[in-house]
Amino acid sequence: MVLYENGQRVGTLPIRPMDRLVVTGNVTIEAAVLHRLAQHGVSLLLLWGRRPRFYARLQGKLHKNGALRVEQYRRSLEPAFRLRFARGLVMRKLKAMTELLTDALSQRSDLTSPLRRALLKIERAMGNASESPSLDSLRGHEGAASAAYFEVFPKLFRPELQFTGRNRRPPKDPVNAMLSLSYTLLHWEMVREIEVAGLDPYIGFYHDFDYGRESLACDLVEPWRPEVDRFVWRIFSEGVLGRRHFRQEGDGFYLKKKGRAVLWPLYEAWARERRPLWQREVRELVRTLMAGPDPLPAGEGGCLGDEGRPLGDSEGAGEGGAKGARPPDR
Repeated sequence: MVLYENGQRVGTLPIRPMDRLVVTGNVTIEAAVLHRLAQHGVSLLLLWGRRPRFYARLQGKLHKNGALRVEQYRRSLEPAFRLRFARGLVMRKLKAMTELLTDALSQRSDLTSPLRRALLKIERAMGNASESPSLDSLRGHEGAASAAYFEVFPKLFRPELQFTGRNRRPPKDPVNAMLSLSYTLLHWEMVREIEVAGLDPYIGFYHDFDYGRESLACDLVEPWRPEVDRFVWRIFSEGVLGRRHFRQEGDGFYLKKKGRAVLWPLYEAWARERRPLWQREVRELVRTLMAGPDPLPAGEGGCLGDEGRPLGDSEGAGEGGAKGARPPDR
């Protein structure tokens, strides 16, 4: 694939080793390139806007095993299965929260008291969640843990970033801009792995069905949210990204072009290490649903045999409780 800018050739991207390509901005892609991407199982994700939002996705041939989706639909109607699956997700998420805050304790002696208070609340919520009798109860305990977590997480960032808690649409500070974008990217990574494995991304077990929402992807993202938080914390604490990389428009903050150029290699390095784990989790869910061997034949699904390939980028790309739970960029 040959890249042009203002009519001048500026580089090439090999299609064969790609797994995914993210495009933002006013980019023209020839039909022949789209055919090649689909032929090689490369997912194309189109983002648009000042705070790039999902608009379209192109995916080549997917898994042909309809029996898997039938089983997914059947299990989505079983309260006991849903609760068991959801409890595992929530326990992993809360454990990851405690690990992040415990690491923060060793780096921020000035925050010892608030960090310990938050850890105690999250640990209490973990105990309650482990015995939750229903999904609503489980969501309540997850919400209590998240509230305690976000009481102290903003304190880990420099005051000039003005990060006081989660907000979005628009993100009102650079940290929220990065969190929203990173959550969104992770969400679409999960959608891709789900579809390649033959599952329906819209039918989840923890997140109820909601028209237009990929509830299963929302499910699988949950345990990884603290890892995204850690990624964002690291790049700000190390000074790799700062307020200078963002512009303010109205109430919102958005990455500048130079900020996007800094972000993409960092995100790709972070995601490359974790894609085999995401793929493994999805395949384990498939085996659980089918109560037996993995039904996906070797070589089918485009990329499952080639883990951790780079996230292609045609432009340098940009920023971006479970019942009704939170949208992808929570």
